Amino acid sequence: MKNNQPPALAGLVDALRQGRVVAYPTEAVFGLGCDPDSEAAVQALLALKQRPWTKGLILIAADYQQLSPYIDDTALTPQQLERVFAHWPGPVTWVMPARPATPRWLTGQFATLAVRVTAYEPARRLCLAFGKPLVSTSANLTGYPPGRTAAEVRQQLGDNFPVMEDPVEGRLNPSEIRDALTGGLIRQG
Repeated sequence: MKNNQPPALAGLVDALRQGRVVAYPTEAVFGLGCDPDSEAAVQALLALKQRPWTKGLILIAADYQQLSPYIDDTALTPQQLERVFAHWPGPVTWVMPARPATPRWLTGQFATLAVRVTAYEPARRLCLAFGKPLVSTSANLTGYPPGRTAAEVRQQLGDNFPVMEDPVEGRLNPSEIRDALTGGLIRQG
C-alpha cells in the first residue's frame, strides 16, 4: 500500500511508524498527532506541548473500527451508541468509557477516552494510511494560538517538523466535545 501513497503522505506515515510527532489539518486547526500505542511517542508529544499526562488525550480516526480497540462500547446502551453514531463522521468528539487495557498515557487520570471519527478527508487519509487512529491535540506550543496553516505550525515548531500540507477545513472552533453516557456538552464547538 505504501507504494500507492503520495510521497508526502508516505513520509508522514514513516515518521509516525518511527515514533515521531507530526502535524496534520483537522476541521478547524492543525493537530499534533502520533502513534497512540507508543508511550515514547505520546511522551514526546506531551513534552512538546508541555501538557500534563493527567489531562488525557483525544484520538482521531478514519472509522469506528479504528477506535474499537480503545473503547468499551459494552458500557453504552444502544441508544447512547446511536446518539454517538448520528454525529459521526463529523466534528464531534465523544468521551467514552475506555477498555481497561487502554494505556494510561492516553486516558490520563480518567477511565474514559475522548474519540472522534473525522469526516475531514486529509485527516481520514492519514489515519487510513497509518492503519490506526492518531493522538490529536492542537498544534501549538503552550501559550501560543493553534496553527491554522502549515506555515503557522512551522513558525512555532520549526521548519523541519513533519507537516501535512493540506489546509484546515475552515471551521472557526475546534471540535465540540460531549459525554457519550449523558450526551452533555463538555466543550462548545
